[in-house]
Amino acid sequence: MGDTILKMSGIQKYFPGVHALDDAYLEVRAGEVMALVGENGAGKSTLMKILTGIYPKDGGTIEYFGQEIELHGPKDAQDKGICIVHQELNLMQDLTVAENIYIGRESTKGPFLDKAAQNKMTEDLLNSLNLHIPARTQVKRLTVAKQQMVEIAKALSYQNTKILIMDEPSTALTTSEIEDLFKFIRRLKATGVGIIYISHRMDELKQITDRITVMRDGQYVDTVNTEETSIDQVVQMMVGRVIYEEPKSHSNVPPDAEVVLEAEHLVSNDVKDVSFRLRKGEILGFAGLMGAGRTETMRLLCGADKRDGGTIKVQGKEVKITSPKDAVNAGIGYLSEDRKLFGLCLGLSVADNTALPSLDMLSGPLFVDDNKISKATGEHVEKLRIKTPTIKTLIRSLSGGNQQKVVIAKWLYRDCDVLIFDEPTKGIDVGAKSEIYKLMNQLASEGKSIIMISSELPELLRMSDRVVVMCEGRVTGELDIAEATQERIMTYATRREVG
Repeated sequence: MGDTILKMSGIQKYFPGVHALDDAYLEVRAGEVMALVGENGAGKSTLMKILTGIYPKDGGTIEYFGQEIELHGPKDAQDKGICIVHQELNLMQDLTVAENIYIGRESTKGPFLDKAAQNKMTEDLLNSLNLHIPARTQVKRLTVAKQQMVEIAKALSYQNTKILIMDEPSTALTTSEIEDLFKFIRRLKATGVGIIYISHRMDELKQITDRITVMRDGQYVDTVNTEETSIDQVVQMMVGRVIYEEPKSHSNVPPDAEVVLEAEHLVSNDVKDVSFRLRKGEILGFAGLMGAGRTETMRLLCGADKRDGGTIKVQGKEVKITSPKDAVNAGIGYLSEDRKLFGLCLGLSVADNTALPSLDMLSGPLFVDDNKISKATGEHVEKLRIKTPTIKTLIRSLSGGNQQKVVIAKWLYRDCDVLIFDEPTKGIDVGAKSEIYKLMNQLASEGKSIIMISSELPELLRMSDRVVVMCEGRVTGELDIAEATQERIMTYATRREVG
């Protein structure tokens, strides 16, 4: 690691009624990966928005290469060599790689665009980064991992990049794609770029970071050397308490427990003859690499996609599910992987979101009963410990963990017996994860049956009673939790044929 290139000291930020940052601190050295961690609401995003010129600071100093600076907007930050790769990709899908990288800075020849020169510049840039991506390819034809690399290349195309902020860069990547990303980060480190790496995946910190800065409640807690600090210590600094999730060594479900859901020979464009059973009180994990067909299978169960074959039985009786409404009526609730797109209406309140699947139960002959909605929402806010100023607060202003709890609340009020959790802890912090885990275990102990899709193998091994493994649209293995290991799951997840 080299000299200090960035030091943010005593940073203050106020919003109406909120002291978002109180004496925040961050130091980054040349050629290091500095992890920035903390629970949702800890102040990480606010601090990064100040560093990238989106928000003005209300106090403190920013030193850049030893000189105190002021940032007057995102362009000013980029011109100074401070760039960010956002968690949610901002690429334009119908444009080429070259067009995305140089949008707003296009090459011209007289009054005309010089696409040949722009493509050549892009190829030179990608080659310098050892990225083998054709400059003329439409972005929508790239995998998510390669789109992530294009985002990084776009940030580095400013040529003078000295600080690169990576916000949850591995969220949508497979294990092998994450390994490629880490190789790329290590090459980038060698050029002297300082990298700020934000992630909720604690296991990644040991693999890729040099130091870790911890924030809690808008304040700086500490900066530690990664190799000298355990992940448990980091978590305790983040949440102010010890969190330990004991791995599940055996199933909590009796082998003769009632079968509440049966899927038999499900078929669609992406699902190839999938069958499985779910028992009462069971947490059934679904594992597989990206594109294995796990989400596609669940979308057949909840009527979101057209089923070309197969049957679905609930409580031993075949049910016809051709729409999400049919699934809800059959007692199946689906918590989508993308809660913001499919699970919530961000412009509506906590109460409105909780009530949406149950409006038929909360309405009179002519009008929706607001008193019933308020009472039902209040009960679930208390039961699930949802942190919200009021039930009328817009859902978009809640943290990711609390948004996820509202999605759970709406299906609990509907009293669904089968709950499908698709990546239930995606994008939420370790403290909120622990709460979601406890809630899922509580629901299972109360007799609810849960299907959980997760790309995090430790999460599957911690929560599941059984694990079904898929590859290329087929079930390739099924493991009782007592015999499941990461190695065995990955063996089945890469088995292209059943047998």
